[in-house]
Amino acid sequence: MQIQKYKQLIYLALLSAGLLVSCTDKKPEKEAAAAPAEEKKEALALNPEQMKAVGIEIGPLEQHNLSAVVKANGQLAVPPQNQADVSVLYGGIISRIYVLEGQQVKQGQVLAMVKNQDLIKLQQDYLASKNSFAYVQAEYDRQKQLNDAGAGTGKSFQSATANFNAESAKLKAYESQLQQLGISPAKISNGHIVSQFPVSSPINGTVGQITANTGAFVQPGTSIMEVVDNAKIHCDLTVFEKDLMAVKIGQQVNFQLTNQNNQVITGTINGINKSFENESKGVIVHAVIHNPQHQNLIPGMYVTALINVGTQKDWAVPVAALVRTGGRAYIFVVEEHADGPKHNDYQFKKVEVSTGVSELGFTQIKPLTELPAKTKVVTKGAFYLESKIAGGGEEEE
Repeated sequence: MQIQKYKQLIYLALLSAGLLVSCTDKKPEKEAAAAPAEEKKEALALNPEQMKAVGIEIGPLEQHNLSAVVKANGQLAVPPQNQADVSVLYGGIISRIYVLEGQQVKQGQVLAMVKNQDLIKLQQDYLASKNSFAYVQAEYDRQKQLNDAGAGTGKSFQSATANFNAESAKLKAYESQLQQLGISPAKISNGHIVSQFPVSSPINGTVGQITANTGAFVQPGTSIMEVVDNAKIHCDLTVFEKDLMAVKIGQQVNFQLTNQNNQVITGTINGINKSFENESKGVIVHAVIHNPQHQNLIPGMYVTALINVGTQKDWAVPVAALVRTGGRAYIFVVEEHADGPKHNDYQFKKVEVSTGVSELGFTQIKPLTELPAKTKVVTKGAFYLESKIAGGGEEEE
């Protein structure tokens, strides 16, 4: 009886061992079958039309200076000589405004007309002075001829000279006043009397805020609008005391404009103030902007900037080029065109990277495997590729 019991135990033990071997033999087969499928998920091919439809963009893998930098905030500004208030020299009523805010104007272009009845008296005084000067000039010429011939008296010539100089200065003063008002003295001499004067633009630029309306009375020296020339726009950055020693004239600056879809433009430090601003312990640093794309830059815009104070550069990609899954970071690199009937398809491969600092929309990366020279990466739309791989790469309708 006891022997029979031992036989049953041995039989059960052998049976269990057989099942275990069977299970362990089948598991590698499943894993071997699953491995190619997993690898297959790591690559995806798309043609240019599909890429455009889903917003995928590619570009070269580039190096950026994200570590040896000084971060600063500031505002865009224009030099005083590129910003002008349009003021009136004489008071009067605005009869017409010819421009709108935001309109481009040129130096000397008429922006408005101002009525002033005192202009008529000024023109009358000018004509009277011109007639008086003609008489005085004739008398001066006569006395000069007599004096040169030794026939006149020195006292008469001196008196004629004094009157000539006085009337000449008076006439020039009237002419200067008229010219400042944009009125031609020659036209007045021909009988063209006016009751209003033009207000012209002092510089080339864009019309800013217009502070007066048609029919409004303006006092002398009152500004009725502003004109700004953004061609010389620059950036005023606040650099704090702890970073000031590292900032030098000639260093490159990368700017990020928050209202321009975080676009990055470049510039160069061209001036450093020698005094602190208020109680902030910050010094204003001036940077000229290189704006080849002609972005719509407006004085007063806030910017974030990185001043390159060193030469250390690392590989970096736009933030939109990174995907994170399972606590790891990946980018998609562009391989050679995929084989097959569609030879213009792009093959994308998922590559794991380690990440560093992030500044101005770029993140420092280090690929875990060496990449070929002139590698191109997906700079926008990486999340779409990741979702396609995670979903098995099925094509959408």
